[in-house]
Amino acid sequence: MPRNPSHSSILAVVWLDFHQAKVFLMAAQDIAAGRVRADTPHRQIHHKAQVRGSGHGRDDRAYFEAILAAVEEAGSWVIAGPGGTKKDLEKYLDGHGEELKKKLAGVESMDHPTEGELLKQAGKLLASTAA
Repeated sequence: MPRNPSHSSILAVVWLDFHQAKVFLMAAQDIAAGRVRADTPHRQIHHKAQVRGSGHGRDDRAYFEAILAAVEEAGSWVIAGPGGTKKDLEKYLDGHGEELKKKLAGVESMDHPTEGELLKQAGKLLASTAA
């Protein structure tokens, strides 16, 4: 974790899919990286004809709670990733992370960027919301 920053100066980037979340906390020149793994990483479900249900797995509350705990000190943050898991996390904020939802700068579609590409894109998004 970055050394002794104020909460408002911490910027966080969360890239996630249904397997894992990569969390980056940035303050001044310090960057701390972490990883949160889903309890059920093989839960991708596809809708099939003649089968009841929406074809979507249940929300992984423990996974989302671990992600929210990792970014709770951020003054501003971004969610990124492929597929619908990023939108599921955004929806989970309703009723589970109201304060963090207020700090959310955006939700971006990003397939599987390198760490450098992810941090560069997140920096642009965070800078545009701060302006």
